[in-house]
Amino acid sequence: MVLLSATITWMYQRQARELSSEQISIIEANLMESKRSALTDYVHLAMNSITPVLEAMNDGLEPALAEYQIKHLLRGLSYGNDGYFFAYTPEGVNLVHPVQPELEGESLIDFQDDNGQYVIRDLLDIAAMGGGYYQYIWRRPSDGEDRNKLSYVLTIPQLGWMMGTGLYVDNIARETAELKHQVAENTRRSFWAAAVLLVVTLSVVVLVVTLVNMHTTQLADQHLRQLTNRFVTFQVMQRRTFARELHDGINQLLVSTKLRLNLANRQWPDVHAREHLDKALEQLDISIQEVRRISHSLRPVLLDDLGLEAALHGMLDELQDQSGIEISRRIRLPKDRLPDALEMTLYRVVQESITNIRKHADASHVVLSVTTNRQAVNLKMADNGCGIPASDDIDGIGLLNMRERVELLGGKFSIVSRPSKGTMIKAQFELDPDPDADPDTVRS
Repeated sequence: MVLLSATITWMYQRQARELSSEQISIIEANLMESKRSALTDYVHLAMNSITPVLEAMNDGLEPALAEYQIKHLLRGLSYGNDGYFFAYTPEGVNLVHPVQPELEGESLIDFQDDNGQYVIRDLLDIAAMGGGYYQYIWRRPSDGEDRNKLSYVLTIPQLGWMMGTGLYVDNIARETAELKHQVAENTRRSFWAAAVLLVVTLSVVVLVVTLVNMHTTQLADQHLRQLTNRFVTFQVMQRRTFARELHDGINQLLVSTKLRLNLANRQWPDVHAREHLDKALEQLDISIQEVRRISHSLRPVLLDDLGLEAALHGMLDELQDQSGIEISRRIRLPKDRLPDALEMTLYRVVQESITNIRKHADASHVVLSVTTNRQAVNLKMADNGCGIPASDDIDGIGLLNMRERVELLGGKFSIVSRPSKGTMIKAQFELDPDPDADPDTVRS
């Protein structure tokens, strides 16, 4: 019987290790996929910033001047300490490298990294096939060390240049290794504790196995929640940083360019040339509005500048002014700001609820309540509209997004809707800060 209990304990420990390994692999894959998605967004935003210059080439802009302007724009784009853009000719000659300007003008077609990969050749081939991702070893600017880097590249059509950007992925491997080590240590300690107790009595062994099972599962869930929260916080920080770079960098360049074009338009004597300038100004206005829209969608300015309470009041005031809906509100937030990821989630849930009310509810009265105590934050939003018809999916895309946002932070989400009686959405988040947590991960 003791041998059977020992065998069961050993099988449990093995299963726990395998489950933890699978969870860690899923987290690692999700983190890598998020970096791929971010790289794609960065490169497409860079293409949007240089598109006006490429279109100007089609309208007669000198190629040399266009190339100079594109290089200047790419050198000015950055995100974080190690985020920059690079460009190469089809022959492998570097054209843009802001953090290693000594490489500009050099042919790197034969450059090999520590693994023997012909980095520039491979990047050129990937770009020529329509663009894609590539992992290699490159020097990281922040510490000067050679690190694993994941890049996304594509071809600039009119010029034939290969352009792209990359993120260093060593932090993913490091966090995963630390998590594996912690799980292994916890599993090992639990196993030896169970083995010692097996010698005493079978009843104690059964009790210990049950406790170890619960303890290990709780530890794995706790580590998973902590890593997920760090990932959400990191994503929010990246969005804020990139939104600020868009607003303060590219947007200012576009506005400055518009002012110069306006000045040239007023002073240019040729009517046909002024027509082209008018067209360029129209396209520039569109680009400025698009950059502002992307910047505001990545990170609401009102939330950053004035805080969650002011941002919520702003959305409710806008709804009341534009629709005439009567608004009742009760917003009670603590003196100190909530964690960044939690504020963003509350903001997005209210924003999505307002969008649904505008489009579907046909309501005349809306109630919003956001209250906090020492243990939790509670959000409740209700309307007296038409409710969700029985034929519609109560977990549609918008509501599903809200549920996923709330549950990603460990919160509880519920929705109650009755035809012609309105809809009520509730969300609750526990406030239980870990005293051992790194304060830098709570708020940037």
